Amino acid sequence: MGGSPAPVAATGAGGSLTMRPALFAFFLMAALLAFRAARGAEPLPSWNDTDSRHAILAFVSRVTQPDSPDFIPPAERIAVFDNDGTLWCEQPAYFQLLFVVDRVKALAVEHPEWREKEPFASVLNGDLKSALAGGERAILELVMATHAGITTDEFERIVSGWIATARHPATGRLYTEMVYQPMLELLEHLRANGFKTFIVSGGGIEFMRPWAERVYGIPPEQVIGSSIKTRYEVRDGKPVLLRLPEFNFIDDKDGKPVGIHRHIGRRPILAVGNSDGDFQMLEYTTTGGGARLGVIVHHTDADREYAYDRESHVGRLSRGLDEAPKRGWIVVDMKRDWTRVFPPQE
Repeated sequence: MGGSPAPVAATGAGGSLTMRPALFAFFLMAALLAFRAARGAEPLPSWNDTDSRHAILAFVSRVTQPDSPDFIPPAERIAVFDNDGTLWCEQPAYFQLLFVVDRVKALAVEHPEWREKEPFASVLNGDLKSALAGGERAILELVMATHAGITTDEFERIVSGWIATARHPATGRLYTEMVYQPMLELLEHLRANGFKTFIVSGGGIEFMRPWAERVYGIPPEQVIGSSIKTRYEVRDGKPVLLRLPEFNFIDDKDGKPVGIHRHIGRRPILAVGNSDGDFQMLEYTTTGGGARLGVIVHHTDADREYAYDRESHVGRLSRGLDEAPKRGWIVVDMKRDWTRVFPPQE
C-alpha cells in the first residue's frame, strides 16, 4: 500500500548511524531541555558559578555528610539570618520605618497637634530627613506613637494589612516582592539539609512575624527581633496583651548574640548578615567549636538594586569588609555572584 516508510535510522557507509534532520533536531532539543532541567534542579540556581556559591555548598555538604569529620547532627544545624539588607532590600530606608511613616499619616487625623510638633510635622510634610535629625529620641517617639497603645492582635492586623498593599517607592513592587531570590534559595537548600533557619533582626519582632512564614518559610517562633514591653489585661472578659510605650529589647549589634541565646539556646553554625550591625552575630557564630561559617551580603549592584557599604546611612558595612578575610567569612558580591536579585514578577 504505497510502499513501506523510510527507516528512522540506518547504517550508512562505513557503518555510521544516519538520522533524518528533523528527528536529529528533535532529539538535540530534548537533550538540551533535559540538561537545563537538571541544571535548574541544582541548589542555588540564581547564583553564578563562583567561589562564594562553591564555598557555601561545600560547607553544607561537609556538615551534613555522616562520614564527614565535620558532620553536625541535625539538632545543632542552626542558621541565623539578618533580615534588612540580607533577606530583603533595605533602601532607601528600612521598610519598617516606611511603615511608621504611613502609620503617622494614617493617625494624623486623630492627632491634629502633630502638624506643629516634631518629628511628626516633618513626616507629614514628606521630609523624613528632618524628622530623623533628632536621632534616637525622634525615632523612639515615632515608633511609640505608631506601635504602642494597642493590643498585639490589633498590631498584627495593621501590619498584615500594610504589607499586603504597600509598595516600594522606587520599584512599585510590594515590599514582600523586594526579597532576594538567591537568599530564598539558600534558605530552602539549608532546610532541605536538616537546618533550622531563624531570622535575627534589629527590626521589630511583631512587625516580621505576621508575614515571615509566608515569604521566607520561617515560622513566627523562629523570628527574633527588637520588641517593646507588653502587659496582660482582660478586656470584656477576654485576655489580651497590650503593647506599652517602652522598649523591651534591642536586637542589634551585641544584642543579637544575646537574643540568639535567649530565644534559641544553641550557638548557630551559620550566620548571614550584610552590615556592621551583624558583626557580633557573625563573630559569636564563627568562634564556636567545629565547622562554622559566616556570610556577608555586599551590596554592589546599582543597576539591579543598590550599591553601598562604608558611607551608607542604611546598612553601613565597614568593619565587616575589613575583617572578613582574616576571619574566613564569605563576602557575597551581589553583582558578581547572583544571576538575579529579585524573584520574577507574576
